[in-house]
Amino acid sequence: MTMLADLLSTVFERRMRFLPGAAADDPRSTEDLAAALVGTDGEISGQQLGRIILDRYAGMDPAGKRAFFDHLAHAMDFDPGEVRRALAAWEDSPDKDTYRRFTTAAEPPRQELIRRLNRVPQATGQLVAMRADLLSTVKNDPALAALDYDFQHLFSSWFNRGFLVLRPISWESPAHILDRIIAYEAVHAIDSWDDLRRRLEPPDRRCFAFFHPAMADEPLIFVEVALTRGIPSSVQDLLCEDRQAIPAAEADTAVFYSISNCQAGLANISFGNSLIKQVAMDLSLELPALRQYVTLSPIPGMAAWLDQQRVPPESLDPDRTQQLAACYLMDAKNHRGLPLDPVARFHLGNGAMIHRVHAGADVSDKGMRQSHGAMVNYLYDLTKVSQNHENYANAGTVAASPDIRSLAALGRKLLPEGAGS
Repeated sequence: MTMLADLLSTVFERRMRFLPGAAADDPRSTEDLAAALVGTDGEISGQQLGRIILDRYAGMDPAGKRAFFDHLAHAMDFDPGEVRRALAAWEDSPDKDTYRRFTTAAEPPRQELIRRLNRVPQATGQLVAMRADLLSTVKNDPALAALDYDFQHLFSSWFNRGFLVLRPISWESPAHILDRIIAYEAVHAIDSWDDLRRRLEPPDRRCFAFFHPAMADEPLIFVEVALTRGIPSSVQDLLCEDRQAIPAAEADTAVFYSISNCQAGLANISFGNSLIKQVAMDLSLELPALRQYVTLSPIPGMAAWLDQQRVPPESLDPDRTQQLAACYLMDAKNHRGLPLDPVARFHLGNGAMIHRVHAGADVSDKGMRQSHGAMVNYLYDLTKVSQNHENYANAGTVAASPDIRSLAALGRKLLPEGAGS
């Protein structure tokens, strides 16, 4: 049935490209086509218009794309006056009709445009790419920021957990999927196909990715997992070429050592929370001997923070590095009072706790540049993640082990007088 549906979809899309009026030289402007798409009730004509708009957008240069976004942001915004009148009507007589009028008035026409564009076969990936273009131009423009919010609002529905499919990635996966894993790896670069093979083929290695049915060949996010005895203290040990693999059944620890978001156009659409917890649950069923689930995570903001605190790099030995890493993770906050470190925000928001820190854990150029080589284990205790998440979400409480709290206390004493968080 799936093959038949794909075949029919392909035939339908090709037929649309040759329908009268579907040619790229349609005399109407792209802005006129957008208005016509929002105003049409015909399914065939709507998909035909949508295909022309998407094809035209794909051929635009950066200036043309910016002009298109400006049109959506301004000409296809809601009418504040109509919103106020509709709200007043609902307040005077709250019923289904006045409610419908208000919700219709409050929604910008561009949201309906994006929905209708998404009806075009294979359009979802193009819209994700369109938002990636938008994010590169938003900057401080409030109108474009509002347009981006509309994309994010719609994508949050289209890419919610109920639609996502978790698939294992192995050395036997299709080559085009493996090629994307290499390209999208954002934490520890995959240098070659041999490097990828070392991460996928051994019995103590796993990789899982979320896919969406509308983008079946494009991973949305993936996690690489090492199955180990005990908690590792360096990424060099995990990724070294001559390491000895162990049987998966002998592992007692699952280590999430790399999590990579693949689609720039899905920024701020959260998948990682569901991914880690789903993978942990699946692994616990496959491998009953697993007792702990941890990360081996970078600390990307640590070096910059230490510079701000006027801590000279030459003063850092392994003990000081660990102490200051714990202090940074516990104390450094952003303007919202949340952890300054983005990786910490991610894992703490998922309900993990800061478990251990390690000096010399990533001695690559990137690791030394962002954290003087320090890395951190976040512990996912499946019996406590829900409560940790609630405490973090409601009170900003950072869950941390006693060892981390002790190290942080020592780290505070190393900061120059007058240095702050």
